[in-house]
Amino acid sequence: MLDSLPLSAKQIRSIAHATARINLWHGAIRSGKTIASLIAFLIAVASAPSSGLIVIVGRSLQTIERNVLDPLQDEKLFGPVARLVQHTRGATTAVVLGRTIHLIGAADSRAEGRLRGLTACLAYVDEATLVPRGFWNQLLGRLSVDDARLFATTNPDNPGHWLRKEFINRAGALDLRHWQFTLDDNPSLPAAYVASLKAEYVGLWYRRFILGHWVQSEGAIYEMFDAERHVVRELPHIERWLCDAIDYGTVNPFADLLIGLGRDNQGRAGLYVVSEYRHDSRATRRQLTDAEYSAARRRWLASVPQPQAGNVLGVRPEWTVVDPSAASFIEQLHRDGVSGVTPADNTVLDGIRGVANLLASDRLFIHASATGLIDELPGYSWDDEAAERGEDKPIKIDDHSCDALRYGVRTTEALWRPHIPTLEVAA
Repeated sequence: MLDSLPLSAKQIRSIAHATARINLWHGAIRSGKTIASLIAFLIAVASAPSSGLIVIVGRSLQTIERNVLDPLQDEKLFGPVARLVQHTRGATTAVVLGRTIHLIGAADSRAEGRLRGLTACLAYVDEATLVPRGFWNQLLGRLSVDDARLFATTNPDNPGHWLRKEFINRAGALDLRHWQFTLDDNPSLPAAYVASLKAEYVGLWYRRFILGHWVQSEGAIYEMFDAERHVVRELPHIERWLCDAIDYGTVNPFADLLIGLGRDNQGRAGLYVVSEYRHDSRATRRQLTDAEYSAARRRWLASVPQPQAGNVLGVRPEWTVVDPSAASFIEQLHRDGVSGVTPADNTVLDGIRGVANLLASDRLFIHASATGLIDELPGYSWDDEAAERGEDKPIKIDDHSCDALRYGVRTTEALWRPHIPTLEVAA
């Protein structure tokens, strides 16, 4: 298996020395840390004690399948060994090298109960910084068989994160080994691909996901936003009306962005914020009901001109993506017969990173009429007090159109990503 993969010296060292109780691979996306950790895990499975369970932990069953099991079953990566990994999509167990592996999603603190009464000899944790602290502690406590080991991978996070403060920084006092990877540590990536990734990430995301550094979020979130580049007065033909994305507010502003997929004069696909509807009850001194907001939305969409289509007015987006906390408004939209209504994916950092990557690679443009969004973007900033606690959070001030933007980008990603394939997700 090792002979069939172009491994770097760092990958080989990490595989050979992954003999501590806790073994952690962390660093840049696409840096080779996952492949190294999976090879070490396979070797560990082959020699694991017969007593005790083997578990794979991830944010959800779907992320375990995508980030761990799919690569293990890839014959281009693991050759004939891949055939010894069996898993039925959606099942909570897999068979790896003849051993039954239990798959555990750990999305929140309630997942800790899934470990109660369990005795484990081997564990693999994907995206360790996303695992709840209590779950991690419980998992370590369940690794009670002699010579039990834990393998984990993660992208860097805030330097105040508990994984770095309480484990990586205390490696000398613990039975823990860790290896930090940069993008340049992966010998199998084409030079042009590496150059593209480096160009697409900026600021905080570049330092974390390209250089592999644990750095604190600070300053402007979308520091790559440049009104000269990203604000446009002329729009291309919109090939696909992806969604209107809503951040709901009664006292706070209500913001709705219409987002479409179009191509510039060079044929490059990009996302375009075509139009914006906002209602600020403080400014107008009038609060609207759910029914009034729904009617205002219909009137607004009916009045939007279709770019490059003459005098054609009116747009019907495929999806209406709504702030997931706005249950009553979602119900109102259903009553009004709006199709494609869905709660937004509100994973904040993933949404912010997606928007940042699109802006950095000039794949996201905003029509000049969307003044609420244009006004908010430069001031959308990280919360310094949260950062000191090891958390990455935006300041919750003047963020309504920014929230709608990340809702729309994140929730429709499966629709636009095939047209903008160079943008990467962290892994």
